[in-house]
Amino acid sequence: MNSPRVLVMGVAGSGKSTLAAQLARELGLASIEGDHHHSPASQDKMRRGIALGDADRLPWLDTLGALLAQRDGGAVLTCSALKLIYRERLRQAVPDMRIVFLDIAPAAAHARVAERPAHLFPPSLVRSQFEALESPIGEHGVLRVDANRSRHEQLDSVLTWLSHRSTTPS
Repeated sequence: MNSPRVLVMGVAGSGKSTLAAQLARELGLASIEGDHHHSPASQDKMRRGIALGDADRLPWLDTLGALLAQRDGGAVLTCSALKLIYRERLRQAVPDMRIVFLDIAPAAAHARVAERPAHLFPPSLVRSQFEALESPIGEHGVLRVDANRSRHEQLDSVLTWLSHRSTTPS
């Protein structure tokens, strides 16, 4: 398998970070945790329960796109990438980027976020994520993964998909 550059996306609580870390480890790729690259102002907003807007996210997406593009040997990026314009911005930096969309129901996402009290993102913001979400299903280079499947099943599904895509012309 060639060295892919993969975005693992979804709303807060979908399991992006866990799946991305497993995928990066399995493939021997670098892992880029999107949350680590938010500006201090954006981090402060989220801690205070204020949803980020496009003006907050666009510079962050540019940073993430540049970080992913720099990884010629492949990498796995976690980023909510909720809107089509966000994914298009990342694709401008990395045209061959593959996207894994962790799909989860609102109640399940809220419950998961509520279980991590020390996290940057409070449960009160989960609803805003679903309001902003423009599903990537049907976009080129996207795999939908049910976030309720076991971690092993999720990983196996992504590895199979990536393996198939690396041997099939686009």
